[in-house]
Order: sequence, then C-alpha cells, then structure tokens
Amino acid sequence: MSKVSIVYWSGTGNTEAMAYYIAEGVKEAGSEVELITADMANVSSLSEEKVVALGCPSMGVEVLEESVMEPLMCDLDGVIGGKQIGLFGSYGWGNQEWMRDWEDRILADGATVVNGEGIAVNGAPGENDAEELKALGRTLAGLL
Repeated sequence: MSKVSIVYWSGTGNTEAMAYYIAEGVKEAGSEVELITADMANVSSLSEEKVVALGCPSMGVEVLEESVMEPLMCDLDGVIGGKQIGLFGSYGWGNQEWMRDWEDRILADGATVVNGEGIAVNGAPGENDAEELKALGRTLAGLL
C-alpha cells in the first residue's frame, strides 16, 4: 500500500499541529501516513513518492525556514516534477507571500500544488482550520 509522506519544520508547534491534522485525514481515508520532520527527511525516498505534503511556517521576511527547510527544498527542487504536493504552514504576520512564493516554486519544479494553493493558518490551527487540514489529508490519500 502506498503512503502519504508529510514532511514539516515547526518552530512553535503550530505547523506540527497542522501536520497531525493532515495525518488524521489521511488515516480517515484509509491510507497510511508517515510524519517526518524536515531534518530527518530522505530526499531519495521522497523522490519515489507520488504524493507528499510539505509544511513550514513563514519566517523572517516571509520566507521558508533557512537552516533546515530551505536546504531540503533546494534538494527537492530537482526531483519533485510530476508529483502531487500539498503545502501548509502557519504565520503570525504578513500577507502570506511566503506561501504564494512556495506555490510558484512547486509549479516551476513541474509538480502540482494540490487544491491549487497551500493552507496558511495565522497562529495555531483552530477548529475550522483542523477540518480544512483533515480534508487535505483525505484528498492526498485519494491521489495515491
């Protein structure tokens, strides 16, 4: 059985909570899921996956976290073409530019952003956010 890999970096726990909601949705759809912190991600393994979720909060001037997630993305840029990618992350300021930039980057790599856009949550995910994240998980599972 195929699985959905959910790779994330979280500084405050908000993006991690988002990853767990997505995982719940994958499980609700009857599929297997693997939660992987970005520092433990194996690019070679991820390159073999059909469906991957990537999560990172907005950092600094609305960019991906620079010491772990950005280097991982640089490695993934060359291997995610043709894949279905779900994006998610939290923020505390700004206008979600980091998510739009990330979506553009995924598309430039030749991959598809699931649902056409990532899920950006201001702060910790609330009840409505949890439902949207679980729905993403169910959608990802349906793409296996």
